[in-house]
Amino acid sequence: MPLSTPARIVSELASRGYNAEPEAVTRLASAPESAAALERALETMPEDALKLTADHVDSVLERSESRAEARSTPGTEIGAEPPPAGTEDPPASTGDGTPESPDAGGSVPVETKGSRGVDVSRRAIEVANDMTGHSTGTGEYQDFVTVFRDRYEKLAGKLRGRVNHRPTDAIQNMSGGSEAALIGMVSDIRSTAGGHWLVELEDTNGTFPCLVMKDRPIADLVQQLLLDEVIAVDGTLADDAGILFVDSLHFPDVPRTHSPSTADRHVQAALVSDIHVGSQEFMADAWHRFTDWLHTPEAEHVEYLLIAGDMVEGVGIYPEQDKELDIIDIYEQYEQFSEYLKEVPGDMEIRMIPGNHDAVRLAEPQPGFDEELRDIMSAHDASVHSNPALVTVEGVTILMYHGVSLDEVIAELPDEEASYEKPHEAMYHLLKKRHVAPQYGGHTRLAPEDRDYLVMEEVPDVFHTGHVHKLGWGKYHDVLALNSGCWQAQTEFQKSVNIDPDSGYAPILDLDTLDMTVRKFD
Repeated sequence: MPLSTPARIVSELASRGYNAEPEAVTRLASAPESAAALERALETMPEDALKLTADHVDSVLERSESRAEARSTPGTEIGAEPPPAGTEDPPASTGDGTPESPDAGGSVPVETKGSRGVDVSRRAIEVANDMTGHSTGTGEYQDFVTVFRDRYEKLAGKLRGRVNHRPTDAIQNMSGGSEAALIGMVSDIRSTAGGHWLVELEDTNGTFPCLVMKDRPIADLVQQLLLDEVIAVDGTLADDAGILFVDSLHFPDVPRTHSPSTADRHVQAALVSDIHVGSQEFMADAWHRFTDWLHTPEAEHVEYLLIAGDMVEGVGIYPEQDKELDIIDIYEQYEQFSEYLKEVPGDMEIRMIPGNHDAVRLAEPQPGFDEELRDIMSAHDASVHSNPALVTVEGVTILMYHGVSLDEVIAELPDEEASYEKPHEAMYHLLKKRHVAPQYGGHTRLAPEDRDYLVMEEVPDVFHTGHVHKLGWGKYHDVLALNSGCWQAQTEFQKSVNIDPDSGYAPILDLDTLDMTVRKFD
C-alpha cells in the first residue's frame, strides 16, 4: 500500500513502535517516493534518537535529491550512506499534528494552588526499592544468573526457619528412607501417569525431584505453584534416595503475626491507576468530577495521590490501537495528562509509577521516566518512581506495582484461586509468594539487574496494583490488597477479549486506620 497520506505514514510508524514530529510526517507524505523516504529515514536515525524529526527527514530527502542529480551527471560521485542505526526498539510512537483536547472548546486547565489550608509540614514520605537511574543489566547470561540467585537467597532466607534445609547435593548423598527438607526454586511441575504431582526444585547446587501424592491434603497447594517461585518442602526420601516424598509444603508468605503500621493523624490518600489519557475512551468528565471533589471540604484530608501506572494510553500496545487513539503522539499524550494533573489541588503530594502503556521499557523492573518526560509532566512537582516501588506515607508502607504479572497468575491458577472479577485474590498469591512477578518467560518480561527488585523483602501494609482495569480489595494476613480500577471506558480491543472495566472509581484510604472507601465519579 503506498504511503501517500499522513494517516498511512502514522499507521506504519505506529506498527513499528516509532515516534515522529508532525512536521516530519508532513514532509514524508509530500515526498515523491514516501515509502522509500520513510525507510531511509528510519535506517539512518541516530541510535539514541527517541523521535523522528523534521530536520532528519529533510537531510534524508536532500541526500536523495543529491543522489538523483549525481546519477544524471556523469562523473559525479555519490556519497556513502551513514551506518544503520542500532536494532533496539524505540519506546515511543507517532504524531501527525496537534489533536483536539478531549474537552475541545474548553480552556486549558490552570495549575491549581494549595488553597485548602493543609499543613504540609506534617507530611512524611519515603521511597525504597526505586531502581530509577541504577540499572546495571546488559542482558547477558550472567545477569540472569545473578538476579535469580539473588531471588533465591532472599526468599530462602525467609523459609530457613521453617524447615531443616539441606542443599540438593547433600540430599543426593543421603540414604534411602531418611527425612529431608529442601528449599528450592520451582523449575518444573508435571503430573505422573498415576495423577500425582512431580515438582522439580532447584537450588544453587543442583536440582532434585519431589513427589506430592494426589491423596495428600497438600496436593491442592501444587495447583497454586508458579514456575520460578521459591518454596520449601520436607518429607522422606524414597528407598533408593532418588526422590523426596513430600509431607509439607511452605511458601515464603506474610507472617500471620504481621501487624500493619498506621499514621498518627487522620490523613487520607487517593489510590488510582490506569488513567489512559490519549485514548478515545478516556473518561475526561469523570476525571473532572474527581478533581473537583478533591477541592471540596469533604476531601480536605486527602493529601496524597498515588497513581499505579498507565498514565497515558501509549502507542502500539495492541493490534490496531491507533484506531482508538484520540492523541496519536506519545509526548502529546503526556502533555495532556500533565494538563489534567493541574486540576488536582496544588497542596497534594503526588507519587506515580509507570505501567506497560507508559513510555519506558516493558521489562520489569521498569525505571521511572526519563528527563524529557519528567520535563513534560511538571505539574505540581509530581514524583515518578520505578515499577515496583515501596512508598512509605506517614509510616504506612505501600507497595506500588502496576500489575502485569496478574495476567500470568490468573491464567495459570485455578478459577477459584484467581480471576479478573476478584483481582485482589490474585494479589494474595503474590503476597504468599513474596514476589510481584515470580514466573519468568510468559506475559511478564524480566530485565536482569544486579539484584531482584521484584522480591517483597519487606511486608507492606498496603499492596496497590492496577493493569487489569478491575476494582477489588480485601485483606490477606492484615495486608490490604487493592486493585484500583481505571479511568477508561471499554475499548474495542477490550470487547474482543471480554474485559468489562470498572471505570471512574477513586479508592480513598484512611492512613490512620487503613479503612477504605471507594467513590464513583462516572
